[in-house]
Amino acid sequence: MPSADAAAAVADAHRREWAFVLAATVRVTRDIDLAEECVQEAYAQALTVWAQQGVPARPGAWLTTVARNRALGQLRRHATQRRALPLLVADELEDDIAEQAVNAADPHFADDRLRLICTCCHPALALEAQVALTLRLVCGLSTAEVARAFLVSEPTMAARITRAKKKIAAARIPYRVPTPADLPERVDAVLTVVHLLFTTGHTAPYGAGLVRRELTESAIDVARMLHTLVREHAEVAGLLGLMLLTEARRGARLDADGAMVPLERQDRRRWNQELIAEGLALVPESLRRPGKYALQAAIAAVHAEAVTYQATDWRQIIGLYDELARCWPSPVAALNRAVALGYVDGPGPALDALDALAADPQLAAYEYLPAARAHFLAELGRADEARAAYDEAILLAGNDVEREFLVRKRDAV
Repeated sequence: MPSADAAAAVADAHRREWAFVLAATVRVTRDIDLAEECVQEAYAQALTVWAQQGVPARPGAWLTTVARNRALGQLRRHATQRRALPLLVADELEDDIAEQAVNAADPHFADDRLRLICTCCHPALALEAQVALTLRLVCGLSTAEVARAFLVSEPTMAARITRAKKKIAAARIPYRVPTPADLPERVDAVLTVVHLLFTTGHTAPYGAGLVRRELTESAIDVARMLHTLVREHAEVAGLLGLMLLTEARRGARLDADGAMVPLERQDRRRWNQELIAEGLALVPESLRRPGKYALQAAIAAVHAEAVTYQATDWRQIIGLYDELARCWPSPVAALNRAVALGYVDGPGPALDALDALAADPQLAAYEYLPAARAHFLAELGRADEARAAYDEAILLAGNDVEREFLVRKRDAV
């Protein structure tokens, strides 16, 4: 096999299998750093072996075997097993109820990966550390890529990840799936992290690409895992439904030239109907106890069910945003409600609602606020103000595709 083909296969295996391989290796070592080192060495070895022998039928299993064998070899050679075991506490009952539920649902289910994300999202860690560890360990991003997602320097992020790992060791955070009694308390932290993973992938904070598919797919995968394990938690269904309905539009978000296509101009025939059907089926389940993800999923469902953009039920969307504001006051949700208001009451009331948000410090660097203002200013014929607002949004935009879209919008005013 040509080395280029082997490299492509390894890259694909990294994208698809990293979390499985690392989680299974951590289970052996109880030492995150050692497991990472061994997994990276396994991927490096695959570049050579696969070029010579071809890609194995099950790349993830091959990588896991190599990584775990390396880890066990190092533990034996350096006699570190006794020192490594306290870093991550094992569950004394390997066949606990939570694992039995996972295995009953799907014997091939990635319960080791759920162990890993529950460790990364432990409430003893700060939220920033939870997200950073999940991006690094569950999604396999490099430290540099995680740093870019957080808009900090690579040394800063490396130090942050190191501190988080040390806290896992010091706090003896267990490497296991929480029991059914404990899992609901942990779900909110996990959902927050999974949602941040998805939004980071849906519109990359900056860079040349609009979407980071590996992040959106990883987030959906983990949400499906959680939904299988904790079906009684309505917000799990809500977040999974929200992500599926949002991801369904991915194929229509760019045109043939790679330029961004706004929702009102998207070809809805390019929306993924299988994801829409799966997402819509989750909305009634999630609305048993409406929370912030369930209500956002319901809003996404209104868009998904509209045959055309003009047929969108904007009044229903405003009502859902009003419900959302009651259970989750958020300036971003208020901004989206203001935009929806423009399609019901016109650009004037929408602009007034947006201007009322201008003093909110959480929106100070949020490019969608000046972009939305620019849109309604242009509709009101206030061209100079609209161009100035677009200029502000362009300065704040970190993603090249979004920036180019805003430049075209400004130039068209």
